[in-house]
Amino acid sequence: MRTRIAFQALLTAVGLILLSPAVAHAHGDTVKVVVTGQREGHVTADVTWENDGDAVEEAVAATVNAVSADGARTLGPWRLVRDPAATPAGWTTAESLPPGAWKVSVDVGFPALGHGELEVGVPVVDPAPATGTPGPRPADPSPAPTGTQTPTPTPTPTPTPATASEAPAEPGTGPAVWWTTAGVAATALAGAAVGILLRRRRSRG
Repeated sequence: MRTRIAFQALLTAVGLILLSPAVAHAHGDTVKVVVTGQREGHVTADVTWENDGDAVEEAVAATVNAVSADGARTLGPWRLVRDPAATPAGWTTAESLPPGAWKVSVDVGFPALGHGELEVGVPVVDPAPATGTPGPRPADPSPAPTGTQTPTPTPTPTPTPATASEAPAEPGTGPAVWWTTAGVAATALAGAAVGILLRRRRSRG
């Protein structure tokens, strides 16, 4: 039983090995590599079979190299990865090129040989200008409060004139002065009456 299972697994493995070259032979023995440009600095390329133009469904082993326009800088080798934002034939790089002019070359070694190159320009992206910058705030019309507040002066009450009952008695007035005046007047009248009686007696005598 174990021998049969092992034999079937061996046949399956041999079949896969034989099938892979058969599939490659059906599409051709070379792949076509077209470097389509860049997207945000990431190199983009299409990899198809040379003979029928079908997209390569197998894993692709490829390297990407870039040289600056003046030849002073080189980047890579990077590998190609599937581009989810493109067609089934689309591939891209995880790394990105800095701004500038670059000569990009792609070399494929599996599942077949292929080569492509293109001069790519990566523009400089200006930072977005700041919007909604607040302007100067208008001055507050209300006066700013100070640390201390000036107390409101309390009005001084105006003295009211004293009434007749509350006014102080003037000198020479009052009950004592009145009795004294009355006594003087009575004494004067009594003296005048005595004088009149004496004059009458003298005139009779």
